[in-house]
Amino acid sequence: MDQKLRIELSKQGIVTTTLEELYNWGRKNSVWPMTFGLACCAIEMIATSMARYDLARFGAEVFRPSPRQADLIIVSGTVTKKMAPQVVRLYNQMAEPKYVIAMGACAISGGPFKQGYNVLKGIDRYIPVDVHIPGCPPRPEALIDAFMTLQKKIDAQTLTGEGRPRHLDPEAPSEFVVPRFGAHDLEPPNNPEVFRILNNIDSCAAGEVDAGGD
Repeated sequence: MDQKLRIELSKQGIVTTTLEELYNWGRKNSVWPMTFGLACCAIEMIATSMARYDLARFGAEVFRPSPRQADLIIVSGTVTKKMAPQVVRLYNQMAEPKYVIAMGACAISGGPFKQGYNVLKGIDRYIPVDVHIPGCPPRPEALIDAFMTLQKKIDAQTLTGEGRPRHLDPEAPSEFVVPRFGAHDLEPPNNPEVFRILNNIDSCAAGEVDAGGD
């Protein structure tokens, strides 16, 4: 519908929308994070949900106690190789559509412990991350900004075509391989499916930019 016509109708008290807008509006305003923390970043995450910052203002209400009741996992803090299988297992137990925010330098790259033999160099080796938050540790304002970024990504998704969300793609996996302890390290060292999905998302985003530039 023409935007000018929509504005004129709204002035007359007539609200128009599409199924896609309604679907995305419902998803972006009812994200339920999971009660889950790993290290010092979790303290900042807890502060974000308290009265001073009040994450509930943005639609993320009470943190859910079970992965089956949550659709957002905030990987907050250092992911050790001992904890990595548990993180992937929790992600697999969440219902679709589900999202991931990697909070802090440790969660996205290992941070100051990157050279440690026991630290995973980024949780995006095993599960697809929607939003990365740099910093050590990021303040609650950074987590709120990441949450709003996630809402914008959800709002921009289409229900069909190449830009559709992962959970509407029948070929995209919903669960990923849980790593096991091998002779020298975690096996597998990463999940190729995650990188394939991320590459597809980047390709779609680049296509949109090119189309906009033309």
